Amino acid sequence: MTYRPMREIPARGGWREGDVLVLFGELFGRGYANGIVEEARRAGMTIVGATVGRRDGDGPLRPLADAERAEAEANLGGRIVNVPLEAGFDLEPAGDGPSPVAQLKAARADAWEAIALDWELVARSREAGARRFERNAAAFAAELDRLVPVGANVLFVHTMAGGFPRTRLNMPIMARLFRGTGDKFLPSGEFWEGELARLWAWSFDEVTARTFQRLVDATAPLRARAGRVRYVAYGYHGCEVLVGGRPTWQTHVPYLQGWAKLLLERLAEDAWARGVRCTVFNAPEIWTNSSALFRGVEVSLYPLLEMIRREGNGSAAADEAWRRCRALLADGASLEALLARADELLSSPVLAPFRSFDAWPIHSGRAQTEAMLAASDACMAMSADPRSPVCGELSRQVFQAVGRLMLDAAWEPSGPVAWLGHDVVARRIAAAP
Repeated sequence: MTYRPMREIPARGGWREGDVLVLFGELFGRGYANGIVEEARRAGMTIVGATVGRRDGDGPLRPLADAERAEAEANLGGRIVNVPLEAGFDLEPAGDGPSPVAQLKAARADAWEAIALDWELVARSREAGARRFERNAAAFAAELDRLVPVGANVLFVHTMAGGFPRTRLNMPIMARLFRGTGDKFLPSGEFWEGELARLWAWSFDEVTARTFQRLVDATAPLRARAGRVRYVAYGYHGCEVLVGGRPTWQTHVPYLQGWAKLLLERLAEDAWARGVRCTVFNAPEIWTNSSALFRGVEVSLYPLLEMIRREGNGSAAADEAWRRCRALLADGASLEALLARADELLSSPVLAPFRSFDAWPIHSGRAQTEAMLAASDACMAMSADPRSPVCGELSRQVFQAVGRLMLDAAWEPSGPVAWLGHDVVARRIAAAP
């Protein structure tokens, strides 16, 4: 994969009233998808969303009930096409055999090395889940077709990601993988050789990557009759940030969905070669609802402050970004001290292997993990309220800037994969509105 960073702010896209943004994935909480939805609404676009559906316990997948749909539409600020688009196969029965999650019911987290799965049954579940998703994606596309005016331009935003099988084993293992220290640390490379990790990898591929391919396939009829049809997706493949004062590619580790994100990039390249205008945007790390599980991912977000100052060159927007962050500090803390502590980690020799683009995805080591967690704790302690930290405000600015960059770049896309580093994000923030 060739590193293709976006260096310049793209020209304003031509999206207008009557055009349609389709969010392919349900909107939960606050994150990247909110940014592009808000920018599309500012452009006057109609917002149409999807749902993953619901299950009652481990029961069958179903559409949203009336009250659930009303809540989802209020959260989106647009209409929901009520076809359940849950991806993956973890709860999918293997014909008359058990689902993968059912196979794992008797397994213990402290004996993950001994887990043995019937892979013929898992493969049957995977196939059944794929066919279910394809049927539902076709039904979604057929209903969507009736909502898109003739000649309207359409932007599909693929937001499906993750895919951890829904089993009780996950939380204690993830705690050791992502937050473990001392004897509780579990090296991701060691875990990745086991049966459970193989199931995770299959599931990540289906949810994070194959759903994009199936979206493109299901909406082919719409491309034949609509105006300009574009597809964007959220990737992660490291991010360029300031390290020791210099823009440097680096990555959060372990990022076990990395292989699925690489597949997503390849699928976008395949679609592009067939004439489909689509782009996977590899976006910066942010602090989200899941960050408690992946503590430390936010440390590389702090240098954005310095990049905003560089790119802003005294602009009111840059000054406002600093003011908002400074207002969140604890007594006695400073943004300068926060930046210094983050850079201490990011420029540390222990993180040198994680600044190698060609080696990605990269597995974790104990020294790197412990250094990352210590830096995360130290930086978080500089915010007055852990529920509203500086990295939360920076994340808000990032997903708004990324939303604007993606919306504008999608109008005349330059290729199937792009990186949004801190430089272009800071430039977009500083150039507000």
